[in-house]
Amino acid sequence: MSDERAGPARCTSAAGGFKYHAGRNHDPAMRPAPFLPRFLLLMLLLAAGAAGAQPLPDTVAAALKRAQVPLSAVSIYVQGVDEAKPLLAHNAAQAMNPASTMKLLTTYAALELLGPTYSWKTEAYAAGRLQGDTLQGDLVLKGYGDPKLTLENFWLLLRRLRALGLREIRGDLVEDRSYFEAAAYDPGKFDGEPLRAYNVGPDALLLNFKAVRFQFLPDAGSGRVNVIAEPRPAGLDFSASVRAGDGPCGDWRAGISADFHSNGASAKASFTGSMPASCGEHYWNASLLAQPDYVYGVFKQLWQELGGSISGGWRDGTVPAGARLLATGESASSAELVRDINKYSNNVMARQLFLTLGAQLLGPPGSNERSIQVLRAWLEQKKLDFPELVMDNGAGLSREARISAEHMARLLLDAWHSAVMPELMSSLPLVAEDGTMRRRLRFESIAGQAHIKTGSLSNARTLAGYVLDQHARRRVVVMFINHPNAAAGRPAQDALLEWVYAGGAVRRN
Repeated sequence: MSDERAGPARCTSAAGGFKYHAGRNHDPAMRPAPFLPRFLLLMLLLAAGAAGAQPLPDTVAAALKRAQVPLSAVSIYVQGVDEAKPLLAHNAAQAMNPASTMKLLTTYAALELLGPTYSWKTEAYAAGRLQGDTLQGDLVLKGYGDPKLTLENFWLLLRRLRALGLREIRGDLVEDRSYFEAAAYDPGKFDGEPLRAYNVGPDALLLNFKAVRFQFLPDAGSGRVNVIAEPRPAGLDFSASVRAGDGPCGDWRAGISADFHSNGASAKASFTGSMPASCGEHYWNASLLAQPDYVYGVFKQLWQELGGSISGGWRDGTVPAGARLLATGESASSAELVRDINKYSNNVMARQLFLTLGAQLLGPPGSNERSIQVLRAWLEQKKLDFPELVMDNGAGLSREARISAEHMARLLLDAWHSAVMPELMSSLPLVAEDGTMRRRLRFESIAGQAHIKTGSLSNARTLAGYVLDQHARRRVVVMFINHPNAAAGRPAQDALLEWVYAGGAVRRN
């Protein structure tokens, strides 16, 4: 999101928030003599601030110029974890769209407030009479917002039910999603792509990210491409006729035509065309069914594969009084899930985690408003005052989210001294090694020496994290670009990281 409104020139002292506004008269001759010492003090503060706020490194400025990104659309803050003043600050107080670096606020808060060993439950209850292998009534599934209730983990929960002897369900599947607030959600609102997996909304009983993964397996010998849908929930009609062609891979999707139709309760998916056999195995994820229909469809598919049957449909509800708990599934720890969220910038998981904060600490149902209340209280307790902060959904997949580069850096500096620092830092992509940074700076000396969270929206490219420079000094680095040409600004971000790794400019005392 571009924000190029230029305010009055100003300089902010790191020591006390003193602001100098261009255009005001600071001539000491205009002041009475008794105020001269105060004026000199102010001039000293300004000089100190100017000494700490260096101009942009030449390599960064040149890269921004090539990208046609004005300096007013860029915000940078660099500071050593054991230093009192920034090494570099540019537009640092300006409120910017942080894109997915907003996940740093959500995940740091979650690690401290929930704890790194916190886990999520998914429960299965019998609401009816059990007779042998038959349930005369409904099976109730209650979710607690598990950010990563995968197909495999759900299968293990159902297998446990079968191991207990349950086979036939003579009733409905009741979905208890009450742990999160029931709120209207438009998956196409953000970018007009409602079937994209990253646009899936949060849900207390979110299963497998509500996605169907279509696996494309070219077979050069037969000239065909086998396409497999996993899962293949009841309610999904699927067909494919794709040829395996010759030649280099290039864009593997270019020759494939996908046709998706969905009314929420049922969906059709078909693929035609061709792809080069040289491309090898590839995946195409889509969200085609409404949340409760997806859960029921996958449940029915897996339950039948396990030898079970269900006579009814699905409905929303809550666990009734007297229902019998049959089995409980448990997620991985929050530290493990935070790693997935930050390494791969998983928006769906981040929103689940964000809502969990409100539900767990203020009581269900979880909502954005409750989670924002929790995080603001947490920041206040830490004496971190971020007046420009707009959290929205906690994931950064937002046009409204805002924070300044300086305050993002303050958050990371605070995290450095937290007991959960190792969990948070290890969750960030390692430059040139993994996550969203695995392909960047691969052949540079900084490779493997920085943990950096990235963010990407149509008009925003952002990064924030920690760099261990060549002198073994750890520094926090934040760079936000909010501009229509933001995508072209990546070389400038890489140049900043390399400059910090090289040690930056030497500060004059």
